[in-house]
Amino acid sequence: MSKRLRSSEVCADCSGPDPSWASVNRGTFICDECCSVHRSLGRHISQVRHLKHTPWPPTLLQMVETLYNNGANSIWEHSLLDPASIMSGRRKANPQDKVHPNKAEFIRAKYQMLAFVHRLPCRDDDSVTAKDLSKQLHSSVRTGNLETCLRLLSLGAQANFFHPEKGNTPLHVASKAGQILQAELLAVYGADPGTQDASGKTPVDYARQGGHHELAERLVEIQYELTDRLAFYLCGRKPDHKNGQHFIIPQMADSSLDLSELAKAAKKKLQSLSNHLFEELAMDVYDEVDRRETDAVWLATQNHSTLVTETTVVPFLPVNPEYSSTRNQGRQKLARFNAHEFATLVIDILSDAKRRQQGSPLSGSKDNVELILKTVNNQHSIENQDNEQPDYDSVASDEDTDLEAAASKANRQKSLDSDLSDGPVTVQEFMEVKNALVASEAKIQQLMKVNNNLSDELRIMQKKASRLEKQNSTPESDYDNTPNDRDPDDLGSSRKGRQRSMVWQGDGSVPDPAEPHAAPSPVLPSTEDVIRKTEQITKNIQELLRAAQENKHDSYIPCSERIHIAVTEMAALFPKKPKSDMVRTSLRLLTSSAYRLQSECKKTLPGDPGPPTDIQLVTQQVIQCAYDIAKAAKQLVTITTKENN
Repeated sequence: MSKRLRSSEVCADCSGPDPSWASVNRGTFICDECCSVHRSLGRHISQVRHLKHTPWPPTLLQMVETLYNNGANSIWEHSLLDPASIMSGRRKANPQDKVHPNKAEFIRAKYQMLAFVHRLPCRDDDSVTAKDLSKQLHSSVRTGNLETCLRLLSLGAQANFFHPEKGNTPLHVASKAGQILQAELLAVYGADPGTQDASGKTPVDYARQGGHHELAERLVEIQYELTDRLAFYLCGRKPDHKNGQHFIIPQMADSSLDLSELAKAAKKKLQSLSNHLFEELAMDVYDEVDRRETDAVWLATQNHSTLVTETTVVPFLPVNPEYSSTRNQGRQKLARFNAHEFATLVIDILSDAKRRQQGSPLSGSKDNVELILKTVNNQHSIENQDNEQPDYDSVASDEDTDLEAAASKANRQKSLDSDLSDGPVTVQEFMEVKNALVASEAKIQQLMKVNNNLSDELRIMQKKASRLEKQNSTPESDYDNTPNDRDPDDLGSSRKGRQRSMVWQGDGSVPDPAEPHAAPSPVLPSTEDVIRKTEQITKNIQELLRAAQENKHDSYIPCSERIHIAVTEMAALFPKKPKSDMVRTSLRLLTSSAYRLQSECKKTLPGDPGPPTDIQLVTQQVIQCAYDIAKAAKQLVTITTKENN
């Protein structure tokens, strides 16, 4: 990290004070609310990073700060600076404006439509104009004037432009001149450090030749940025490029599923992809890693006074209009991979990237990338034949809450690093690197706030429900406001009946006593009953979280059993075969999460078989299960309240 932000800095989009995020490719600082809109646009429009809670290469942050301080925002708001704009009623957003629609509409116009960028005079041949701009960029990068180059890039100059007369690219020129910040800007806009010029030299070669050693090392990092980011996501370490180590291939802590036929088939299909398709898939997975990590930072830095806010997380990768519909759908489906599935895919990509770079490519294949994603995603299904996980929607739901993303960062700590070149990393070393305990305590605090608010909401709903006449039979109606949450980690729908003393056994499956031939029932329980049971669940979750916060790990099992009883009683209120898909999905999430919670809590027993228990990892999983249970309970309250009113 570089210097602390000055208090005089304001959000580039609404002028709000103390912006805490940066749009890297736009060279601006933005506030939380505006950042939520940036993220919904996608990385192809705006690449956001938190200024304090995201790791930054120092020169990349210096590049963004330089652009911001030198008025890069005027590039994107050029026409708004014209007095005529004020007369015409066009203005930028204010801090007091609502996020939707005011700030969102302005930000989309500013960055997506480029409505305020200075337009060049129209010419018949656009390709000539783009070529001219690229030539200007080629000559400008030898200077330190970043905003000029950003302006040219905003108008259509190509960062990878190969100058026909000079025989090289802008990155070659910047590297030869030692302009490290220009190199950062060009790389953000897609410049390739591995490109050779007419004499066969790369930008790295020119940087070393000129004695610009810091720039040369940074260019190597940029060249391996994709695989470095994937490795760091799983194991918290990056390769030692200075000593010739360019890849880290993590291994799963639990490799039992890696031997499945589906896993082998997925890996084989991945290896048979052409280099072009493999690169596309790797870039899509990179974008998904960025989404998950940014969601985790978002969750950790927001005020969680409500379960769902208008500035919520981004539940899946936004559509990129430059990609085909098939590719966009495949990108969205990545969000539905649970931690184990996604880690498996990431490891396979890292392994195959290393193999391809070493020069042993397999023959090309027409296998669809989406088929590979489905194969990887179905690895867990073979372990549980009762799991009737439906196929993914062609367009992912855009109303998923931020609770799923909260656990994604914790979940991935199941995968421990065992680097091929410098030996295995112990659990203790890994946890020290990731500061898991600090993260756990932060998430506990967040979840405490979430559940406190849930209790308040339930009390309000209960008061409203007490004034309503019970309606125990209501025709089924459409319901649009509950997230379509088909959790890939669900182990199947489980309904337990009313036996208070029954406890699920950790046998790897969730019982489902639902009558297979029962007719679907539209009848839902009263809102009062659902609220009452949800209050019991919430109270027990809070007790569990207090135990985690105070390191009372021996209280995990009794708390989880009380939560299980409350979940069982709540599930028993509903028909054995609900007609509503949303009810079935919420019940599945509720009951399977309670089962997983018990399984995780049992790992704290001294005599628990298997490898030594890392209590911090267990706590991470306990927190995730608690999120899922609270989320499912609220969904059921919301559904029954709507239906019974």
